[in-house]
Amino acid sequence: MLGRTLFRICVVVGVTTAMPVHAQECNTAATVGSGGSAAAGGTSASTVGTAGTCNTDNGTTSSIGVGGSAASADGKAKSRTTVKENPNQLQGKAKAQAIDQGTFSKSQTKTTVKDDELQSRTKTMSHVPGEKPTKSKSKVIIPLPEEQ
Repeated sequence: MLGRTLFRICVVVGVTTAMPVHAQECNTAATVGSGGSAAAGGTSASTVGTAGTCNTDNGTTSSIGVGGSAASADGKAKSRTTVKENPNQLQGKAKAQAIDQGTFSKSQTKTTVKDDELQSRTKTMSHVPGEKPTKSKSKVIIPLPEEQ
């Protein structure tokens, strides 16, 4: 007996009008980023974060990106990413962890945009039972330049 497959095709038609938008130059601008990876046995975990900001005559525009991934040959792996915004800051966090019995790898990155600075930090750690853990840290702080 032959199976049948039903294909559906959807067509969306839209009309938009374009208005010219002129790019503005940044009076001050800055970018920041950090990332890291950890691996042990059959596990690995990586995270990364980056952010940028641009101050113009009409205000400030900022962007942020964070992400992470984890893998395990025979165990469990998980990752989580969040981005939050409030009037004081834009913040992104990424966490990744993989574990296989007692062996594990983990990484976490936190990136923020505040009124006066950009910051990104990453911590990683991996461990095999019976051995000394391997750790690393990085932290980058960029003060926003003063407008001229």
